[in-house]
Amino acid sequence: MEPSALIALRFWVEEPNRNGENSYNKGTAIKVPKIYWEFTRKAVLTMEWIDGIKLTDIHRVNEANLNKKQLIDQGLYCSLRQLLEEGFFHADPHPGNLVATKDGSLAYFDFGMMGDIPRHYRVGLIQVLVHFVNRDSLGLAHDFLSLGFLPDGADMQTIADALQASFGDGTRQSNDFQSIMSQLYDVMYEFDISLPPDYALVVRALGSLEGTAKALDPDFKVVESAYPFVIGRLLSDPNADMRKILRELLIRNDGSVRWNRLERLVVAISEQASESVGELPSSNKGNTSDVPGWKSFDMRAVVAATEDLFHFILSEKGRRVRVFLVRDIIKAADAFLQEEAFPCIFHDQEEIKSTPETDPMIRRVTNGLSSLRLAVKSAPEVWTVMLIRMSLKPEVHHFILDIFSALTIHSLHKIPETFWLCISRLLHKEERAY
Repeated sequence: MEPSALIALRFWVEEPNRNGENSYNKGTAIKVPKIYWEFTRKAVLTMEWIDGIKLTDIHRVNEANLNKKQLIDQGLYCSLRQLLEEGFFHADPHPGNLVATKDGSLAYFDFGMMGDIPRHYRVGLIQVLVHFVNRDSLGLAHDFLSLGFLPDGADMQTIADALQASFGDGTRQSNDFQSIMSQLYDVMYEFDISLPPDYALVVRALGSLEGTAKALDPDFKVVESAYPFVIGRLLSDPNADMRKILRELLIRNDGSVRWNRLERLVVAISEQASESVGELPSSNKGNTSDVPGWKSFDMRAVVAATEDLFHFILSEKGRRVRVFLVRDIIKAADAFLQEEAFPCIFHDQEEIKSTPETDPMIRRVTNGLSSLRLAVKSAPEVWTVMLIRMSLKPEVHHFILDIFSALTIHSLHKIPETFWLCISRLLHKEERAY
């Protein structure tokens, strides 16, 4: 065991925040053995004895009435914060090095294998995750080059093609860490992709973490479970490199918006917002205490990230995004103007039918607006100030004019026939009335 590593980690765990509280009070309880310096010498490190239950001993965990999901969340948050925020991490969190205490805390042991990664590598790790989730093989290839995994002069397109082939047709996609690595190992071997020692320790740490968590929950997947933390980091870090990764998560290379991702993000933010303003469904209100604080979003950071995203879309670099946004707005308008979505007011109620082709679009728009309303309601003053700032910008005025112009031109050529039928029926009724 390396005393310097233990000292550094203990200092990090116990470092007080600005309020004088333990830095792990945000939804977790982590213990590290105390060092008894008076009994410590060069060849002997004397530490506190911590009683605990091995995470693989499910019978004793159940007997102690410990919350298994909470233990997993605590270990996940601790590891992710080490890897992605601090850069100093326990590289071997296997079941022998972690125990659960009777008060529900998680205790770490054996700090002989520690990793230390600089910020460039931490940002790169987040970018690799986002590119993998997006199935962006060329982006992954460039990540490998910038992180030093590939030699200069490597053929990026050939490597990207091999990575794309490793993803398969979609049936092999998995968020299980071992499955992900097995997809990548063949490509790494073929193109002599070498991991720096610190990154090899990151892979080991994530693999060990997933294996440990699976002892408590066989369905646990570290990449899927880490996603809220990664999104939180992207939203809260205003640095240019993190903002770029956030844009890549939500906007494709051609400028089109990944609406599914944006919808999931807005829903996640609104769910937290609904808890803060007391609008949870009655069936969920009893479970709010189980929601770990680290999965929540700082609404000021969310608003700041939203404003930065607006600035990018309205800039010259966001021109193609604006083109796709106008196109998508026209598609949504078409869906609402269909007879099934916007029925003639003179139809009898039984004539109004629903069509599967239009309903999903309408549901997505209405659900998205509802989720956005909850997010705004949780911090109205912050959202209002940001929206006022944006509304004063000439670029916003130009874009709104572009939207109305496009809708007007499109409507002139594509007003549904049922709309004219409605007008005809209205005139007919007026004629009969006289």
